[in-house]
Amino acid sequence: MIRLENVSKIYPGQGEPIIEGLNLEIQSGEICVLVGESGCGKTTTMRMINKVIPHTGGTIYVDGKDISTINATELRLNIGYVIQEIGLFPHYTIEKNIATVPNEKKWAKERVAARVKEMMELVELDYDTYAKKKPRHLSGGQRQRVGVARALAADPPIMLMDEPFGALDPITRAHIQDEFIRIQARIKKTIVFVTHDIDEAVKMGDKIAVMHHGKLVQFGTPQDILTRPTDEFVENLVGHNRILKRFSLVECRAIKPSAAVFKITGERDEIIRRIESFERTSSFPVIGIIDDDCRPIGYIPMFKYEAGDETPIENRVKKVKAVQLIDERATLFDALGRLFSSSERCVFRMTKDGICTGIITMGDLFEAVRVNG
Repeated sequence: MIRLENVSKIYPGQGEPIIEGLNLEIQSGEICVLVGESGCGKTTTMRMINKVIPHTGGTIYVDGKDISTINATELRLNIGYVIQEIGLFPHYTIEKNIATVPNEKKWAKERVAARVKEMMELVELDYDTYAKKKPRHLSGGQRQRVGVARALAADPPIMLMDEPFGALDPITRAHIQDEFIRIQARIKKTIVFVTHDIDEAVKMGDKIAVMHHGKLVQFGTPQDILTRPTDEFVENLVGHNRILKRFSLVECRAIKPSAAVFKITGERDEIIRRIESFERTSSFPVIGIIDDDCRPIGYIPMFKYEAGDETPIENRVKKVKAVQLIDERATLFDALGRLFSSSERCVFRMTKDGICTGIITMGDLFEAVRVNG
């Protein structure tokens, strides 16, 4: 979808190029994050794609076409653009802001109105509540949603996002990131995303392009960048705690839990046999207990068992807490947070229908990161 071949940028009067010999290919439907220190050329690279900044050498292709052969206005009308300051027109209503590009493209009024409502629903802003308001009446997070809706309104195949969430507070920023990932799963746009935050790059990107002094020093998946940094610069960028970052790359449903799960009604004898064989030497720290409908009841901590203890099974079960129920689509980082916050020994992996598909322990998390690394 986007290809840069030996691209360079030199400003008049400057001897050193801002961008030098850049080769990069971004596939359709991918989020490619450009990351690096301030002044490395990442924003310049992004702005060359929509000709806001003209490139000096090399060739940039968008959807197979050399952008030097495309009118700049025509090119930009087919590329969504989201920036950190959002850039909403303060004197426009929210609906008029979102309708900006469709109106520029001369869409029919009925089509524009329908698209505005569709976009507001997509970013979870109630039309009746917000459409007639001005940007100053919205919170920072809500204005950022409007910025995303406006960039998507004309259904462009490509979006450029220049540190779009950088001005938000950490809680709002994390929420907006999650919402955008949810939206992207539906719309599958090709996105070039600029950030200086490696954590955001790992979370948002299908691919990460690490830039340093105007050059591309590594390009690959977040897993590639975290597990196989090519040089000292990339290694320092991802940090010494990169194993923790890897927890955010794996979903709970992707791992095989080690602990056993039983239905207490029909498998009581099997539970007892397991307890007798595990005793204190067990590598299984817990046994999960579910009902006949595969709904979690609780768990039995193995370390509390002693030989000869005849306490009934029901009295040994620690009842499950709500914080221990985690969606199987959540990441291992989410599971790690649940384990720490609950002070429990396991979380129950759940489908969207409320069915337990296993229990995950701290050992499972670290084993999954080790194996996937």
